Amino acid sequence: MTRCDLNLGFIGLGAIGRPMAANLCRSGFLLNVHTRSRSAETAPELQEARSCASPAEAAEAVDVLLICVSDDQAVETVLFGSDGAASTLRPGSVVVDCSTIAPATAMACAKRLAQQGIHYLDAPVTGGTEGAKAGTLKLLVGGESTAVACVRPVLEVIGSTIHHFGPVGRGQQVKAVNQVLVAGSYAAVAEAMALGKRLDLPMDQVVEALKSGAAGSWALDHRSAGMLMGHYPLGFRLALHHKDLGIALEAAESVQLELPISRTVRQLEHDLMQQGHGDEDVSALHRQFETKS
Repeated sequence: MTRCDLNLGFIGLGAIGRPMAANLCRSGFLLNVHTRSRSAETAPELQEARSCASPAEAAEAVDVLLICVSDDQAVETVLFGSDGAASTLRPGSVVVDCSTIAPATAMACAKRLAQQGIHYLDAPVTGGTEGAKAGTLKLLVGGESTAVACVRPVLEVIGSTIHHFGPVGRGQQVKAVNQVLVAGSYAAVAEAMALGKRLDLPMDQVVEALKSGAAGSWALDHRSAGMLMGHYPLGFRLALHHKDLGIALEAAESVQLELPISRTVRQLEHDLMQQGHGDEDVSALHRQFETKS
């Protein structure tokens, strides 16, 4: 199918979802939108979209429904709660769930929707707010290949690469691996910046020297400068990454694997959340060094 053949619904207009929906509007898709707070539905970049009062209304007469919400409970409420989308979705339609949730929850949602003849793809994204705005997110997809092919014109607008890993749940498992890597890289960059500053090194030069070598990483390239300035521009919320690490640790436990680094980072995030930093970027992990002499 081409994009002109598809009517879309989009539920969840947060820091990641709103620019995703805006890119779809700019690409010419007919779009129903709904978000819990309702205010983002009338954002200037969504003026061509139809604002809807409930998930059920947003799902009416759509071919593809995209969801980008915060956690498992939010996904279940959007789909199956009062005025949930499942009550109006048509047989043959496809739900593309870009939320990060437990693989078991994704599989349960797919099973319930399949009873109505509705396809479900778990398609968590990585790339942060920068990638969402630029349309360069990486999509990690689980589900039937025929459903993936059907929605590819949609996915190609919101992401630069689409990786299909097999049945429903696999996308979420890969996202768990991704979040483990994010935990280690951000924590390592935070510690490295703290050490370099304590040694009174010229840190701009240090970062430039190291970022193209074996120590190079996305976090070093894009978040080290902010850490050095004590500034943490929002790319991905620390509280959400903390939630995601919980999913990763549960996945590890299910296969009898201990992840000590991820467990340590999750505790650091918990401590920062207790101090009121949960809505900041994951790079706020560097804050642990700000008050230490």
